[in-house]
Amino acid sequence: MIASQDVTLIGAGIVGVATAIYLQRDGHRVTLVERDRPGEATSFGNAGSLAPGSIIPLALPGTFGQVPRWILDPLGPLSLSWKAAPALVPWLMHFRRACTPERVRRSAAAMRSLNRDSVDTYEELVATAGAPELVRRDGMLQLYRTEAGFVASEGSRRIRLDNGARVEVITEADIRRLVPALSPEYRWGFSLPDGGNVRSPLRVTQVLAAHFQANGGTIVNARVDDLETDAGGVRALLTSEGRMTVDRVVLCAGIWSRTLAARIGVRVPVASERGYHIHIPSPGIALDRPVTDGERRFVATPMEGGLRIAGTSEFCRVDDAPSWDRADALASLARSMIPGLDTSDFARWCGPRPSTPDGLPVIGPAPGNPKVLLAYGHGHWGLMAAPATGQVISDLVAGRPPRLDIAPFRPDRFD
Repeated sequence: MIASQDVTLIGAGIVGVATAIYLQRDGHRVTLVERDRPGEATSFGNAGSLAPGSIIPLALPGTFGQVPRWILDPLGPLSLSWKAAPALVPWLMHFRRACTPERVRRSAAAMRSLNRDSVDTYEELVATAGAPELVRRDGMLQLYRTEAGFVASEGSRRIRLDNGARVEVITEADIRRLVPALSPEYRWGFSLPDGGNVRSPLRVTQVLAAHFQANGGTIVNARVDDLETDAGGVRALLTSEGRMTVDRVVLCAGIWSRTLAARIGVRVPVASERGYHIHIPSPGIALDRPVTDGERRFVATPMEGGLRIAGTSEFCRVDDAPSWDRADALASLARSMIPGLDTSDFARWCGPRPSTPDGLPVIGPAPGNPKVLLAYGHGHWGLMAAPATGQVISDLVAGRPPRLDIAPFRPDRFD
């Protein structure tokens, strides 16, 4: 029998909420501390994908050389705040070292271990919370306008297949049949039939948070400003609402984790990779599954209340003003993907994703602070990897062997 413990989690995005539920299921007394309301920060803005085959890191052989071209393209998938550039240099050096075939192979295998059961686990979580309609299992499409672009995807398709993911090459006729609203320029592509998506990332987090509270969990609305430590480790959180005594702590506050982690000597290179999306309430067309443009690197996802277009990355400082032209560029890209799309009305959003150079999160005990567990740095994969992350953290708190190998996620791998 597991001895009940008091566990405090900093951050109530999807990683924090999923982790809280698994800790609660083990019988622990669990508190979530969140400065906003659950799911209203970075977890709000993702593309909603649940893709067991989404395991390809950004750091691929040849990627580093494409960065200047992407930055100079106003419709490109990447931008860089020059004010942030000096602080990004160490991160970029680690990123460059990660762009080798062997490092990619290891990163993809590690991400597969986190993402493999994402659709199944979300179906169980939301069904238990009373909202099974939030998860769809319709697969995903990744499409290309040029044969050269599709041929270039062969390496990533092979990595997926080598890790047990299902990948099915589709023809131009398949594309027309599956998604007739798309531009006829899309002639090549592949399907990830094991994939799914959530109908609302925000509502998934809210529903799970409400389920956590209904089962006795506590959510404290406060900003954590600092960690109070002594020879035994962290003993209290210093928050906007006062001092909170703690026992076990899980740090899962996304990009804001890096400052708090540094207070206990953990300095993982985590960059603020701001993502943008637009949400179109009345698109005038219907998609029944997520569709990714493999060359322009953006995705269209059907959601509750409309269509979401997401996919741009901006490396910047957390407090930099939004570059809303990045969101407006998504509207142009979306119209080129779906000629009949009505973008006369859309909402814009941006938020900072916590990205590591190798694309893998930090999961495990904080070095020198065994009562502090780390669960941040998920980058683009926070939604997909949240359940597996929560299960691993619950294993570690219980003293069980983790259900997957956590060595690839150790915080000292960049030392």
